[in-house]
Amino acid sequence: MSPPIRYREETLKEFLFNQSIATMDQLKQVLGTDAQLTVLRKLKKLGYLTSYSHRGRYYTLEEISRFDEIGLWSYDSVWFSSHGTLIRTLKVLVETSEAGYQAQELEQIVHVSVKDPLRKLCEDDLLHREKVCGYWVYCSSDSHHWRTQIACRTEGTEETDTGVVPDEMRAAIILFFSLLDEQKRRLYAGLESLKWGYGGDRRIANLLGLNEKTVARGRKELLDEDILKERIRKSGGGRRPLKKGLLR
Repeated sequence: MSPPIRYREETLKEFLFNQSIATMDQLKQVLGTDAQLTVLRKLKKLGYLTSYSHRGRYYTLEEISRFDEIGLWSYDSVWFSSHGTLIRTLKVLVETSEAGYQAQELEQIVHVSVKDPLRKLCEDDLLHREKVCGYWVYCSSDSHHWRTQIACRTEGTEETDTGVVPDEMRAAIILFFSLLDEQKRRLYAGLESLKWGYGGDRRIANLLGLNEKTVARGRKELLDEDILKERIRKSGGGRRPLKKGLLR
């Protein structure tokens, strides 16, 4: 009787560290098996994540991912969340926000459609939604919390030139904000707060779904004027110039 085939999780680990992400078919090929359950058992031992984008087709390891301050990470436009599924991620983002979110704001953050999961969350009473200025705002299911979120949202949208951010501008700001890494997000929030002046920390925190302390930290870092020192290129640094003779 031939000995049972032993599949080594180290083989998967090495492959994923080289590729960062992979589909189930790729992982089966690496292990030399057609059994998805075998691959999942090995992944479980290593600690894995499934993408919330691309219908969960991609896998990675927890130690490979580099999540930002809201728990998101992407590789080649494939998105993963430290919170797990898209539904769980949306719930956490909404519940921890200062002023709730509109659907379009959430889509700018998570980079996938959120219409169906938001409807599911509301149907299951896991989130609450309220209309503000003609738009649905998704909030915590806790009555006290969602009333506070709506109050923050209303306060941030009822003022004109001194407070309101038009919907188009709000969406553009949130899109730009979502493209930044953690430090740049903090610094950008701090910069916008400085533009507002008094009360800027609260306004920007409400707009971007941040903690006021995060905005204040970014503002302080900008005022200290020492954040970019390590990023300044040394003499002779950067890309080497191409020689004309090498161009074809």
